[in-house]
Amino acid sequence: MSMNDEYQPINCDDYDNLELACQDNLVLTLKMRNGELVEAKAKDLLMRKKVEYLIAEAGGQQLELRLDYIESFSNPKIGTVVVSVE
Repeated sequence: MSMNDEYQPINCDDYDNLELACQDNLVLTLKMRNGELVEAKAKDLLMRKKVEYLIAEAGGQQLELRLDYIESFSNPKIGTVVVSVE
């Protein structure tokens, strides 16, 4: 996936679950669509140029993860959420 791919908004329920994860600063295990696994603390959601991102922190670094590149995310508090694009 290149950064020029057109953004596909994610399902509203999945977005709401990410919002809750950010509010509670949950550490999420994120499976990206390219197969990469990322473990990071959910901090915030933002939109830049009509593309939505999860702001997360891992190993002292801030990550900006494009929401439509996330295949699933999990935490014991919320279970596993498989992200669907609309």
